[in-house]
Amino acid sequence: MTSVLKLPDELYDAYVFDMDGTIYLGDDLLPGAARMVNELRRRQIPVRFLSNNPTRDPEQYAEKLTNLGLPTELDDIANTVVTTTAWLKAHHPDAVVFPISEEPLKRALAKAGIRMSEDPAEIDIVIASYDRGFDYRKLQIAFDAIWFHKRAFLIQTNPDRFCPFPGGRGEPDCASITAAIEACTGTTCRRSFGKPDPIMLQTVMASLPGATLGRSVMVGDRLQTDIKMALDTDMISAVVLTGEATADDVAALPSHLAPKLVLDRIDRLIPQHIWRELGWSESDPD
Repeated sequence: MTSVLKLPDELYDAYVFDMDGTIYLGDDLLPGAARMVNELRRRQIPVRFLSNNPTRDPEQYAEKLTNLGLPTELDDIANTVVTTTAWLKAHHPDAVVFPISEEPLKRALAKAGIRMSEDPAEIDIVIASYDRGFDYRKLQIAFDAIWFHKRAFLIQTNPDRFCPFPGGRGEPDCASITAAIEACTGTTCRRSFGKPDPIMLQTVMASLPGATLGRSVMVGDRLQTDIKMALDTDMISAVVLTGEATADDVAALPSHLAPKLVLDRIDRLIPQHIWRELGWSESDPD
């Protein structure tokens, strides 16, 4: 693994973190996460958190991080519930939507005044999302709205194929539901509101008026979402090998797709000379 590691020699102006697989895995913080975030905050360096997972409200993410020992304000969180709802309000405020989703997205849509329906004859937009209650009935409604009535188009909250679990397991994510709808209707999904779409970073960077892309870091564990988004927006990219990406995956990348930083643990974002100044070691309790 040592040969693929690329560690920073300086601190940057802002840090944007994926959460699951990067800051925590399941219900446990990953090694070094707490002291790393706390050190950045101590130095008054802005920290933000992103997630493609639409099964939680931003409030739930803030509460989870706080309960894990990382006190977090609501404004520090952006996920696909936020980006999907914001896009609909800005571009299709009068549309009738059919969300194939769990309750957090439905609550956000209702709060935003966006009308929802299960009547295919009046649906303008079908929203595919991470939905553990997905069934044939929902697929039929989407099929009728898009193919039979020929009035609706398809969008998705995020492009992830699966959501990782501790122990190497996972479960099907939004892309599997999108694929089912595309397969039966012959349509193509028009928009995706999660990583790697730039809308995620645009949302976050708008809350960091003093930071620039070239001096800010996007940190994540997935090459095709977190790292691709950073590369596509000219942001500094850092992959941490505690989630989906492996050292072999990184080693196989062509140079133009490789992240700038490769970390075996999240607190490697703090340069090694600062580790020495602080007296840190890998065996310290976090």
